[in-house]
Amino acid sequence: MNRRILVVDDEKNIVDIIEYNLKKEGYDVITAFDGKEGLRLALSESPELVLLDIMMPKMDGFDVCRKIREKSQTPIIMLTARAEEIDKVLGFELGADDYVTKPFGVRELMARVKANLRRREMPNDDNGAIMALGDIVIDLGKYEVRKRGTAVEVTRREFELIKFLAAQRGQVFSRETLLEKVWGYEYFGDVRTVDVAVRRLRTKIEDNPETPAYILTKRGVGYCFAD
Repeated sequence: MNRRILVVDDEKNIVDIIEYNLKKEGYDVITAFDGKEGLRLALSESPELVLLDIMMPKMDGFDVCRKIREKSQTPIIMLTARAEEIDKVLGFELGADDYVTKPFGVRELMARVKANLRRREMPNDDNGAIMALGDIVIDLGKYEVRKRGTAVEVTRREFELIKFLAAQRGQVFSRETLLEKVWGYEYFGDVRTVDVAVRRLRTKIEDNPETPAYILTKRGVGYCFAD
């Protein structure tokens, strides 16, 4: 059975291009041209991934993303013609897994679709393991982060990021390496995506995000978890 992908965008020419290329890769595709219909299909058709535009009639992509996340952990890739970082921050905070800015290349988009589907299918072999790091506890079995005993609301991608860094404390990783290891992008990806995710994670786990004690920046190199 082919994997089903939902494409939600009010620009028919873009939908047609995406649909054609997804079908060429062997995916089943369902489409919607406004936010309300996109949300209905996302909840009723159980797609394995959603490509979601932001600026749409009836309901914008941010609202659709938030409502999908209330019911499902289906991977969501946001599509937008706007490149402002605030949009990325909001999208990731609402639970989006990825962000692609228009105009985008077909090869880049297909690579991101495949990477997000691969990560969804990866088994969780942690068997309830727990990582205790100062005031931070990472419960790998429950996909949960706790600070001083209180659960911290993190997105799936933020969890994968802190898990990866904490498992290799003291080791510095470039943004490109993090895109490959955490996001699954070997060739494509905006490294600013990593900066946005780190910044959001710091606001949730650090006492003072401006002077972090856990996720550290090595200027000119990348990021590491404090040893």
